[in-house]
Amino acid sequence: MTIQLPDSKGGLRAYEPRSEPFAVTTGTPFTSRTVFSAAHVVADPFADTSPDSPAAVDWDATLAFRRHLWSHGLGVAEAMDTAQRGMGLDWAGAAELIRRSSAEAKAVGGRIACGVGTDQITGPASLADVQAAYEEQLALVEASGAQAILMASRALAAVAKGPEDYLEVYGHLLRQAAEPVVLHWLGPMFDPALEGYWGSSDLDAATDTFLDVIAAHPDKVDGIKVSLLEAQREIDIRRRLPQGVRCYTGDDFNYPELIAGDEQGFSHALLGIFDPLGPLAAEAVRVLDTGNAAGFRELLDPTVELSRHLFQTPTRFYKTGVVFLAWLAGHQTHFTMVGGLQSARSLPHFARAYELADGLGLFPDPKLAEERMKNLLALYGVTQ
Repeated sequence: MTIQLPDSKGGLRAYEPRSEPFAVTTGTPFTSRTVFSAAHVVADPFADTSPDSPAAVDWDATLAFRRHLWSHGLGVAEAMDTAQRGMGLDWAGAAELIRRSSAEAKAVGGRIACGVGTDQITGPASLADVQAAYEEQLALVEASGAQAILMASRALAAVAKGPEDYLEVYGHLLRQAAEPVVLHWLGPMFDPALEGYWGSSDLDAATDTFLDVIAAHPDKVDGIKVSLLEAQREIDIRRRLPQGVRCYTGDDFNYPELIAGDEQGFSHALLGIFDPLGPLAAEAVRVLDTGNAAGFRELLDPTVELSRHLFQTPTRFYKTGVVFLAWLAGHQTHFTMVGGLQSARSLPHFARAYELADGLGLFPDPKLAEERMKNLLALYGVTQ
């Protein structure tokens, strides 16, 4: 049996779907790496909303997906970029997501860390406004019992006059944080409004400021998440971290080599691509736990082509591919996204994502995935 898929040149090609999924085994908690999946949210498909409306979330399906990730041993990084934070999910929706997911984590014994930002600011702001917004969100995350991830702030990028403003704001937040946090450096390929973060568009200068923040408060920084899609820069930063501060890779292009590491160290993981790769990624990490780095790479290296496809320019629209694969895999009943973001990628993009994911065995029910792909193709006028 074959399915006709559109190609990038406007034609059709025959593809034969895989008949069996990747064989997943559950096992003991990870011992060699700490691994988070940045999880997506499931929209309510029956809500009468527009792209400008507050997000309407299907809470049951959203929490069910988090239980799926926890069941494989992965931690959940909540209310992050993958959850469409600032791209359809506003602060009110993110706050509710944090409260519900944190309660669910307690109920099932899952690990959770939640994003702390400033997205309740909707207009021009002062440095004091930015600091107050961060404080409000930090208080909510800590009250929920989750670990805090201090995310990059569009408002801070807009108002900061130089590195000293970043040092002031982050220093204040780290001093008052109850427990060690994760600092997140999100590059402009994920959010163009973050250009020049840490006070400079020169990445070397920005790196120095970032490390200065950590060096001033190493006891309050559990780790850093670097999302710059530059493997060597992450390695260089990793080697300059104070003792005990972890590096969580956010590099969805080069994660296998960064997690495997080298003779001088390795990265843990906090990745959006581990949303669709969850069970396979968990299997790979358990292989790594045995000391078998080659076996880890053998499992994870073939997934990079899919990840690079989903995160291709414009990178910020990778969430569309993530939710598309969740629908094909049966984790939700529809392909609808908050903010109408399901329209952000083309049919050839979806077709290639389906082909690559199917080739990896990511669909628990390959026949269901094939049927849903055919339904999508029919909506675009492709007959089989």
